[in-house]
Amino acid sequence: MLETLKKYWNYDNFRPLQAEIIQSILDGRDTLALMPTGGGKSLCFQVPTMVMGGLCLVITPLIALMKDQVENLKKRDIRAAAIYTGMSYEQQKTALDNCQWGPYHFLYVSPERLESEEFRERLARLPICLIAVDEAHCISQWGYDFRPSYLKIAEIREVIRRKGDEAIRREVPILALTATATPDVVDDIQERLAFREKHVLRKSFLRENLSYVVRQTNKKADEIVHILNKVPGSAIVYVRNRQRAQELAAYLQEKGISADFYHAGLTSKERSEKQEAWKRYNPHTAPSPSSLATTRVIVCTNAFGMGIDKPNVRIVIHMDMPDSPEAYFQEAGRAGRDGQKAFAVLLYAKSDKVNLKKRITDTFPDKDYIKDVYENLQYYFQMAMGDGLGCTLAFNLDEFCRNFKHFPVQADSALKILTRAGYLEYTDEQDNGSRLIFTLRRDELYKLQEYNADTEKLLNTILRSYTGLFTDYAYISEESLSVRTGLSRQQIYDTLVMLTQRRILHYIPQKKTPYIIYTKERQEKNRLHFSKEVYEDRKESYAKRIESMIEYASTKENCRSRMLLRYFGEKNEHNCGQCDVCLQKRRKEISKEERLELQKEILDILKKGQLTTATLIHAIQGDKEIAHEVISFLLAEEIIHLKNGMLYL
Repeated sequence: MLETLKKYWNYDNFRPLQAEIIQSILDGRDTLALMPTGGGKSLCFQVPTMVMGGLCLVITPLIALMKDQVENLKKRDIRAAAIYTGMSYEQQKTALDNCQWGPYHFLYVSPERLESEEFRERLARLPICLIAVDEAHCISQWGYDFRPSYLKIAEIREVIRRKGDEAIRREVPILALTATATPDVVDDIQERLAFREKHVLRKSFLRENLSYVVRQTNKKADEIVHILNKVPGSAIVYVRNRQRAQELAAYLQEKGISADFYHAGLTSKERSEKQEAWKRYNPHTAPSPSSLATTRVIVCTNAFGMGIDKPNVRIVIHMDMPDSPEAYFQEAGRAGRDGQKAFAVLLYAKSDKVNLKKRITDTFPDKDYIKDVYENLQYYFQMAMGDGLGCTLAFNLDEFCRNFKHFPVQADSALKILTRAGYLEYTDEQDNGSRLIFTLRRDELYKLQEYNADTEKLLNTILRSYTGLFTDYAYISEESLSVRTGLSRQQIYDTLVMLTQRRILHYIPQKKTPYIIYTKERQEKNRLHFSKEVYEDRKESYAKRIESMIEYASTKENCRSRMLLRYFGEKNEHNCGQCDVCLQKRRKEISKEERLELQKEILDILKKGQLTTATLIHAIQGDKEIAHEVISFLLAEEIIHLKNGMLYL
């Protein structure tokens, strides 16, 4: 294992728990790995795959993460492919052919891909040695982010098992990975993935370098400015919606803070540019006039974060309360992944409690309302009774709500409940590449002599670059065409729009589009049924998560780190000593003389060498709880430092 790690990743040692997970996979055991954000999950399936030498099927819901990991693997001379929405049929076929016949080791797919019968047939012929399921909490009915398409994963185990001769039955191990799972979710994941035996490996969710803070304020924007001026370094500010992200970013810029916004409504190019500008920010390096722009603070919705690796984030602020401790823990955990001191701050106003509870009715509208949305959907698509099965239709939520007088939040929730109930599948917005088809026959096209030089150059380049243009839509890349023709992207866009208007071709520019996929034929409204598991049980579970979040924000007595750990089923005997509750208690209890005495004792011990926090606490003669607080103070003042779990001067 270590040889493989060194050869491809140039690391000398594994992080905590990585080696145990990898060995479990090499032993052929189904494994559920619970690792906090930034724990190095990817290596847990990448290393054993390279050791075994087969193909790892990686199931992840994030296209951005797929692309990022494929590129990173290619840089290490490891063959990898991904199949996602927006790829042409030929591109998908090529990727599968490469995985079947070429020396490929990783195939990344979305869970929705598993529903395709054609894909399943090809899957049975691939040399799969491991199935890796990222964001595994999505498979659990009790998870905060349940997705029905994840339920298909257990079925594909049987597809792989039946490869070739029936006498040859392969038991391919499965590795499920998640950063957020309660005890109920842990059990449910293993059951729904058909684990041959229960097997869970955990890394403690305790983050010794992360200080959890709740600030009660009604002037949240001003408080954010105050915090950002006090705590240097890169920052993330999470907000509830897109408009708020744009407004707050503009407000921070007015206050002289380098900030930008990020949400799912941006184009792929815009998202990529904003991410890169934020990643480039370094508080210790002054940008030169010729250098690319950098962004210190990214103000974003929950669309930002997954799969984005920036270890030196010093502070994560939640302007709006998340609706579950799972979501909060995952987002807050993006701070301090380099092991250095970092802060997770939640801003809390008394009105937040009311607003948070309102989300219960928004997320679980009345059943009659859900039935109305379903009925309206049929009129929207002009779907006849009994039709629809297998249809995939582009869907515009805003247009739908305008036509049928719905509020977008409730309508979106109704569609998600209909998805869980199995009547349809409602996908989130997905990037769809640009496409075109020629509406003239090839011979008619060549007869036309009225093009200018640029138009002719573009048409000839398109015809040389893509096939099947006269029989079906083909996905094209304006960026690639720009490089080949020397024309700007805007010129290419304008030319293709003009040719569309002249009915020479039909061009569909790249856009973000949600889809409705009918998994059942259209039903009569009064025959729709929502089971207790789909509606009542999930509503109750959601309400409990809301209450847990309110309790976390409103407490003034309990250590915040211990509250989060307890929520995830982890017991911790000690208070963290560095959250706002612990620090407030210590300020009341510790005399100045005690603090100075303990401070001197800690510094004297560390002069002899580096120690873990636990070892240092054990070596201290004085009060252990007070010692925790003093260590936190020394870290905050950078009198002592923390790196890779070790304290030093």
